[in-house]
Amino acid sequence: METLPEVPQRLEPLIRQIGPALYELGQGFREDMRVPARIVADSELLQQMVQDRSVPQLVNVTTLPGIQGFAIGMPDMHEGYGFPVGGVAGTALPDGVISPGGIGFDINCGVRLLATGLRHEDVKEVLPEVAHDLARSIPTGFGRHGRLSLSPEQMDRVLTEGVPYLVDTLGLGTLEDVDYLEAGGCLDGADTAKVSVRARERGHDQLGTLGGGNHFLEVQRVERVLDVEASSALGLFERQLTVLIHTGSRGLGHQVCTDAVRIMDSALAHEGIRLVDRQLACAPLSSREGQDYFAAMCAAANFAWANRQVLTHRVREVFRRWFGDRSAAWPRIVYDVAHNIAKLEPHGGQRLCVHRKGATRAFGPGHPELPAAYRQVGQPVFIPGSMGTASFVLVGQGAAEAISLSSACHGAGRRLSRAASKRQVVGSELRAALNRQGIAVECPSNAELAEEAPLAYKDVDRVVDVVEAAGLARKVARLVPLAVLKG
Repeated sequence: METLPEVPQRLEPLIRQIGPALYELGQGFREDMRVPARIVADSELLQQMVQDRSVPQLVNVTTLPGIQGFAIGMPDMHEGYGFPVGGVAGTALPDGVISPGGIGFDINCGVRLLATGLRHEDVKEVLPEVAHDLARSIPTGFGRHGRLSLSPEQMDRVLTEGVPYLVDTLGLGTLEDVDYLEAGGCLDGADTAKVSVRARERGHDQLGTLGGGNHFLEVQRVERVLDVEASSALGLFERQLTVLIHTGSRGLGHQVCTDAVRIMDSALAHEGIRLVDRQLACAPLSSREGQDYFAAMCAAANFAWANRQVLTHRVREVFRRWFGDRSAAWPRIVYDVAHNIAKLEPHGGQRLCVHRKGATRAFGPGHPELPAAYRQVGQPVFIPGSMGTASFVLVGQGAAEAISLSSACHGAGRRLSRAASKRQVVGSELRAALNRQGIAVECPSNAELAEEAPLAYKDVDRVVDVVEAAGLARKVARLVPLAVLKG
């Protein structure tokens, strides 16, 4: 058993290593814990986590009514709203709770990887111009409006049908696209009547916008293939030109979460629920409040998949302008996964509402929900790093079912707050440094650039090594940035 130096005194004697890269804080830590708290980490990452409130937040999650097995933190875990970012918890149906804080304000924030048949050397000379064209074609920043403005009827169909509506009716993609999206780009439980007027107003013209904060679009090259079999199944090869898109449901999803937190907070006493942190506001999934939120969350998730689909269409338009209609230039979808969502899934003989907040689904080989082309190797998992570092493609492993409810992390994870990062980084100097590395940067604000500086994040290589060591997913390819588009 590994002893962890510099862990706060109350925690150190009780945190124990129970498996490769897996630690547990038992129910004896606090009387109100219904299940243990588990953390996927190595000793260095664990020491970073105990510097903020993420471990106490994870312990708070273990007190939720209906929680099963454990609450678990991923190696990128850091402090969030109620739940830590990088937290996973499953509650048993029908009366286990659903908590908006366990999904996050950016419902179905997620990552989509596009891959072309182009090699970096084929397009190297024009990449700065391509990046600038992408910046002109894709609105970025908080509150920015897109080129699509939806009528009320169109909004209803996006919220209920997701990506299939965009493909079938508006021609924004192909039928093959839908096959390579988690849940086919649409959750069935959406009900537009449960989405507030304010949420609809905030989202009606935001399809095809990237947003601000840590959202980005990155043109990359495959630096190294790490698993030949899996990379072949995913269609990845060294020096290949790829595009990674990271964004979510924009203002619509934020408002859905805001509305639900307010409603559930006022209903806690009626449901007889006492919380140690009001940011964990929740309701039994079987209750009216729980059902209403779940229906609105599904609608917001569909909006987010549709948003990434419109962004994919814009990328394809830009690539067509620069590289023509040849098949090698077509950015096909490798996969698209959500990392702020609640899904109803069977685990351990029970049907659970699995909250993943800053965590990615990671089904292993043979899972029936996977595209046929990937079923032998497992579900693609994407773990972005930060500007100037690397991103990784992995595939889920069957062992993740018992260890983490088939979940993996969603990124490197913040090490510094945005304010702390801005105190240590000068945006203009960071821009110049990235340019010297050959990375074209399209970001209008040096302040926003400083907030997302590489030093603000944990070491993505270490995080991915821990994911693999724990048995959650195995590494397939390492991707490095060529151009970055941020709000």
